[in-house]
Amino acid sequence: MNLSKYTTVEEFILLGLTSQKNIQIVLFLVFLSCYIVSLTGNIIIIILSRISSRLHTPMYFFLSNLSFLDIWYTSSIVPNMLINFLSMRKSISFNGCVTQMFIHLFLGGAECYILLSMAYDRYVAICSPLHYTNIMNTILCIMMATGSWIVGLINTTVHTVLALQLPFCGPNVINHFFCEIPSVLELACADISLNKIVIFFFAIFMVMGPFFLILITYGYIISSILKISTSVGRRKAFSTCASHIIVVSLFYGAVVFMYMRPGSAHVKSQDKMATLFYSVIIPMLNPLIYTLRNKDVLGAFVDIRRKTFVSEN
Repeated sequence: MNLSKYTTVEEFILLGLTSQKNIQIVLFLVFLSCYIVSLTGNIIIIILSRISSRLHTPMYFFLSNLSFLDIWYTSSIVPNMLINFLSMRKSISFNGCVTQMFIHLFLGGAECYILLSMAYDRYVAICSPLHYTNIMNTILCIMMATGSWIVGLINTTVHTVLALQLPFCGPNVINHFFCEIPSVLELACADISLNKIVIFFFAIFMVMGPFFLILITYGYIISSILKISTSVGRRKAFSTCASHIIVVSLFYGAVVFMYMRPGSAHVKSQDKMATLFYSVIIPMLNPLIYTLRNKDVLGAFVDIRRKTFVSEN
């Protein structure tokens, strides 16, 4: 194909969630609040995991990775969204769009495998408690976390490189609130069949693969919990997994809905809501879900307050 006849798009216009000004002001306040809550909660988890000795465990190592990931996940989307809520011209540069797409695919892929690592940690804790320390050693935890980030990097590199091979000559209006790859590809002035095929197969590898492994893992976990003789023991064992089950259900439910439906089943308003849920709402909820009624985290808060009080006196 001769690409010289195409004019390169220098910026994209994001239609966002709504064109009504009064609603945009309300949405600005809502998402600003969500962003502040998300940043605060995830930063607190990272700090507590670093300075509290009682949280120096594999579970909180992976949780701090998840929190770090969620901070940048939301930060790649929300600040620009907030600016556009208040701007007359809701634009993003071509390079800014590519960067946003790259970060989103990178962190989204990494999160799938971080959640899988956390599921394996819970599996070992419940199914092999006597060998937990030996199995979930520091080296294995670092390898699992690093592997998750590398897989995410491979995911985004493949999609971004393929997208950059396409010419974008106009129109330049993206019917979304950020540069999500399916919406960007719709504006390409060339055949995107290869890109769609790659997205589908990578979705199987990045989304459905970890999801099915998590389901299998929890099948073994539930089987082990049911074998516990006392109701107190069963309740305690289940409580260690409940938070992760909720997070996995919310995240994978939204991602599967977004990426694993047939093309004919996609409705823009539904796609926006699904993306909003797993990209903005879930990163805000994660710290609340993992810390709510969590005795370890509450104990870490008490320890830090006690140390602060002692140092001040």
